[in-house]
Amino acid sequence: MAEGIPLNDEDRIPWLCALHDILKREDSSKQDAVMACSALKKMYRRVLGSGASAIESNQPELPGENPALKILFVHLDGPMDIIAGRLGKRRGHFMPPELLKSQFNTLEPPSAPENFITVSLEKSLSEIVLEIESAILHGEALQE
Repeated sequence: MAEGIPLNDEDRIPWLCALHDILKREDSSKQDAVMACSALKKMYRRVLGSGASAIESNQPELPGENPALKILFVHLDGPMDIIAGRLGKRRGHFMPPELLKSQFNTLEPPSAPENFITVSLEKSLSEIVLEIESAILHGEALQE
């Protein structure tokens, strides 16, 4: 990405499996964890919850199916121009703003039966944080 080349599934899967292992370790230690990750596709989110077995089965998730880990996904949603403006202000980040369109093209927004909330990026940072905290504290998930 630092070279302006979008990642593909083969690039992302080993990294997502490593993140799953971290989440699994935290879960087995009875630790809560917050992880930031652009899990753009439903398959990527399945790998985060179930590890490599999500790839091997290659079956669609069924309603009511429980992944290995219970994860609340936070979908930060906003128009491309707002996100582009924020990316343009970043310094020293590995992803150049030129790759934003490829991210939008890859994006599969979460949907039922995934456990997720959607939070608008048009809100202030403090409003975004409060909305996420509220969902975590109250065990809420909006499955749109």
